[in-house]
Amino acid sequence: MEPHLTIGEVARRSGVAPSGLRYYESLGLIASERTSGNQRRYRRSVLRRVAFIRTASRVGLTLTQIRDALATLPDRRTPTAQDWTRLSASWRPLLDARIAELERLRDDLDSCIGCGCLSLERCALQNPGDRAAALGPGPRYLEGDTPADAARAEARGGGADAAARP
Repeated sequence: MEPHLTIGEVARRSGVAPSGLRYYESLGLIASERTSGNQRRYRRSVLRRVAFIRTASRVGLTLTQIRDALATLPDRRTPTAQDWTRLSASWRPLLDARIAELERLRDDLDSCIGCGCLSLERCALQNPGDRAAALGPGPRYLEGDTPADAARAEARGGGADAAARP
């Protein structure tokens, strides 16, 4: 029989606070059993699920995406190597897109990002007069827009002043 752990034991071993474990349980990410005194008891295999949840969250997956993936596994079973292969294959495109986004952030953060600050010399060339404002709020060039998109929007009658007009 698999040993059962208290919520405190799971918290200590997993690094997730008891409140976090209760939250995960309320979302259906993990399950516990109850003692006759209504205390939670967890199967040891929950440690693998919690580690999976934490790792997947850290790489940018939402708890909904994680819950949907865990729902494909038989109830209360630790994922096997075959399960991990299937899950990683389904998440590969999402993770590749996240990696590309992080690489773009790393490579472009020291240049004009189209946020409207106009504090860098490159902003005068890539975002003159904050023309990126015509594309919407936020760092437009980090969001995937280009200076050419901003120029086209300005030519259509947008521009920095358009965003401020009622």
